[in-house]
Amino acid sequence: MNPNTTLVTGGAGFIGSTVVRELLRTSDDRVVTVDALTYAGNLASLREVLDHERHAFVEADIADADAVGDLFETHRPDRVLHLAAESHVDRSIDGPGAALRSNVDGTFVLLEAARRAWGRRDDVRFVHVSTDEVFGSLGPNDPAFDEHSRYDPRSPYSASKAASDHLARAWFHTYGLPVIVTNCSNNYGPRQHPEKLIPTVLLRAARGETIPVYGRGDQVRDWLHVDDHA
Repeated sequence: MNPNTTLVTGGAGFIGSTVVRELLRTSDDRVVTVDALTYAGNLASLREVLDHERHAFVEADIADADAVGDLFETHRPDRVLHLAAESHVDRSIDGPGAALRSNVDGTFVLLEAARRAWGRRDDVRFVHVSTDEVFGSLGPNDPAFDEHSRYDPRSPYSASKAASDHLARAWFHTYGLPVIVTNCSNNYGPRQHPEKLIPTVLLRAARGETIPVYGRGDQVRDWLHVDDHA
């Protein structure tokens, strides 16, 4: 039996690179990593698997329909793990267009490429990795979000991810594309970009600098180690 081919988008990022390493360690899949290598993508995160016999790396923008079409034609993935995203809230506030291009346009391009390549096959899977930020913010006494929580995005980033979630579900209901949407809490762990909260706090504290607080500092977030997420 031929091994499956899994396409991991954003695979040079913090969570994506962890997923790539985990797939190569625990499965027989061929793994194709695609990443545009923007500020958050770092090939060093894939250093130990870049030359793995079951791994291929492609530098490409997921919003580029021609590039994504070539990926599907060349590598013929059976599974897509879609982690590529502009995920920093402050950056999305300063430049919302980048978040919309990557998170909305990029997701649309991938869904369409998968639909054209797979038709109505049921032995394939498209996993769209999202965030619990699409549900808004929690106060100190609010119950945790779950799959029944109402969408209530509060930033350009979370709004763009909410839009991509709706696209993924629409492609499931309209076209029968076998899509799974996950809405994970904040991840932490090795190789995380230094602008994220935990690295920022630790680095500033180590340098004796002030620690930034978002708003009044009373937001509540759940945290999950990146290895557990992968």
